[in-house]
Amino acid sequence: MVSSKNFRRLGTSLLLCVLCGSVAIQAQGTREDYERAERFLPSRGDLGPAPVNPNWIEKQDRFWYRRVTAGESEFLLVDAKTGQRQPLFDHDKLAGALTRAAGRPVSPRRLPERLELIDSGGAIRVELDGAGWRCDLGAYQCRPGGRVAPRLGARGPSPPEPRLEIPSPDGKWIAYQKDHDLYARSVASNEVVRLTHDGTQRYDYSATLPGLPRMIQEGAADIRVAPSVRWAPDSRRLLAYRLDRRSARQFTVVQSVPKAGIRPLSYTYDYPLPGEVGLSRAEPVVIEIETRQVIPVQTEPLDLLYTGGPNFQWFTDSRRLYFVYTKRGYQNVQLREVDAATGAVRLLVEERSETFIDPGMTYFRILEETSEVVWSSERDGWCHLYLYDGKTGRRKQQITKGPWVVRGISRLDEKARRVYFTASGREAGRDPYLVHVYRAGLDGSDLRLLTPEDGEHAPSFSPTGEYFVDGYSRVDLAPVSVLRRSDDGSVTMELERFDPASLLQSGWKWPEPFQVLAADGKTDIYGVLFRPSNLEASKKYPVIEDIYTGPQGFHAPKSFRARSMMQATAELGFLVVVLDGRGMGKRSKAFHDFAHQNLGGDSVGLADHIAGLRQLAARYRYLDLTRVGVYGHSAGGYDSTHAALSHPEFYKVAVSSAGNHDHRMDKAWWNELWMGFPVGEHYRQQSNVTMAPKLEGKLFLMHGELDDNVHPASTLQLVDALIKANKDFDLLILPGENHGAGGNRYFQRRRWDFFVRHLLGVEPPKGYQIQEPERTDQNPPTSTP
Repeated sequence: MVSSKNFRRLGTSLLLCVLCGSVAIQAQGTREDYERAERFLPSRGDLGPAPVNPNWIEKQDRFWYRRVTAGESEFLLVDAKTGQRQPLFDHDKLAGALTRAAGRPVSPRRLPERLELIDSGGAIRVELDGAGWRCDLGAYQCRPGGRVAPRLGARGPSPPEPRLEIPSPDGKWIAYQKDHDLYARSVASNEVVRLTHDGTQRYDYSATLPGLPRMIQEGAADIRVAPSVRWAPDSRRLLAYRLDRRSARQFTVVQSVPKAGIRPLSYTYDYPLPGEVGLSRAEPVVIEIETRQVIPVQTEPLDLLYTGGPNFQWFTDSRRLYFVYTKRGYQNVQLREVDAATGAVRLLVEERSETFIDPGMTYFRILEETSEVVWSSERDGWCHLYLYDGKTGRRKQQITKGPWVVRGISRLDEKARRVYFTASGREAGRDPYLVHVYRAGLDGSDLRLLTPEDGEHAPSFSPTGEYFVDGYSRVDLAPVSVLRRSDDGSVTMELERFDPASLLQSGWKWPEPFQVLAADGKTDIYGVLFRPSNLEASKKYPVIEDIYTGPQGFHAPKSFRARSMMQATAELGFLVVVLDGRGMGKRSKAFHDFAHQNLGGDSVGLADHIAGLRQLAARYRYLDLTRVGVYGHSAGGYDSTHAALSHPEFYKVAVSSAGNHDHRMDKAWWNELWMGFPVGEHYRQQSNVTMAPKLEGKLFLMHGELDDNVHPASTLQLVDALIKANKDFDLLILPGENHGAGGNRYFQRRRWDFFVRHLLGVEPPKGYQIQEPERTDQNPPTSTP
């Protein structure tokens, strides 16, 4: 048998060939199983070159992307019009330039991942060992040169530095905050103009709630805060907020192991809870730069139900702004227009619901030339697009219709009067969650499917809109990335295709997407089954459910992933199931409404999960439903504990991390959206704290002590109730960890041990340690999202 030590020395390709097939079938939960499981953790990196993540260049139909194969990478440049593909730069020369500049060897096949093209392609900015470098691609010389701009949605090892100075679009003015007020400085003369005069402590013009991550990074509660300023395109006005935090309620966390010294540090931050009054409130104003006039926007103060603030956007004429106003409870949403000269507010579009309006299913685009609005609504029972007259508020046309769901607006072509969008559930005989790309006329005519392949599609349109990169796959279909024409979806170039042959030869088994019926016996629900590589169909295997019933989306994966926590857990000797019951998002409005005021009720989730697992066990006799475990994180942490408390006859072992165990103790926006506003008795009834005396099985709770998303008190209040009920359980508090503590390697091993011990009935390997994954680039590791 190949030793653990030799395994670590093998390259990725060889590793895939031997990691499963070379391990003999034997008792489960062994060290060999742990080693194999570790190699399937998602942190172990990519297995193939697809999908492509395009970086479009300025306003061109050209893009570059990074191809990763067997731990090595190269950067490629593609011209969509000509179909040419070539290296983005000379990898050997760039590696040599970075080696000389950084004073240490840099491999041409392991160049840093974080880079951006600058100076019209004549240079790049790259990050190496935490430092920024500017490298000329003509002379191939590098010098210190700033940080790489973060990609949309990207997360780094620490919060980005706040933008304390906000330049105007014409570059003539710099806006900043000082002593609670707003100021502007002339770039040409350095003249400083005070724009506001009434800012005070906790009632100032920051309009950004100070975040806990930045407090921890700076080691202080009194931190620098970026002003929330949005300049008009013509630079003559800016939109700002005055933030009233005087009555806001707060949470405090303790950093038990500070970076310096031994005395614990405490941090206090604003955190609104469901039903509370006296929240932080933003009061928007428009400020004229030349006249210094402060014009209040004529709207009620805007409650901040979590971090961040209202999102105002300027029209291109610089005379108007628009923003989305949502009443507490999320049953009324309005698109409003602001006259910048007077502050007057006008209603453009309004949406109402007796249950909730999902912000994740609310999309819109404004056609400025015609004053029309493309708006999404679930009013006919499905999420579809509608065209409104922005002057009168009259609905002009339903653009899309039918028993399927629009999932997003990708592009709006005002000249051709076409909308490009993603949708799911329209193509017969396919998983209704799979996303495809379509186009349609704004009058509802000429609806076309642009991505016909049966898979989960992810489009990225070029700046001109003439092309888009389409990456598609399924859990049982290897990834493919192609370049398509936007007009008809025709493929002009295949970019990358992952060949799973070596993976399959190793014994790895495709995850299996499946369809079963909900507890009502008539509603189709969908999930994925993960098997161990060394499965023996004649044996019985315990079942573990990876659960998350947060209604904002769905949990079962739809795209290809050879490495995942589900597959890694299965390798220990389990069958792992991910299933979405009624109440989850991205289906019909009726399907989604099962979640209304009912996150902990059987009608929305657990009854469907149990019914689905029983159907799956009838299909595959090797599922042992006398040994069922469940784990989840955040809302899934609530779910896993709730499953053990409400159905102890079925779920025998549960592991819950960062769980929001009582919806009264979690952030206002998420819980008021699904559980309703104001807070009612159903909040108390569905609380895990209330149900703590019902615990019968094995329960393992974990929370990071610096979690600013779900406060650690959510778990500790459950712990208190369990102690009062004289229940046995396991608890792990991770010092210094935030909401991403579910990715902690020590906790991952402890979770494995818990299931191995209590479901397999064997002692896990003593002292097993999950290793730090090998980096495929040369940048510091990022934090877990």
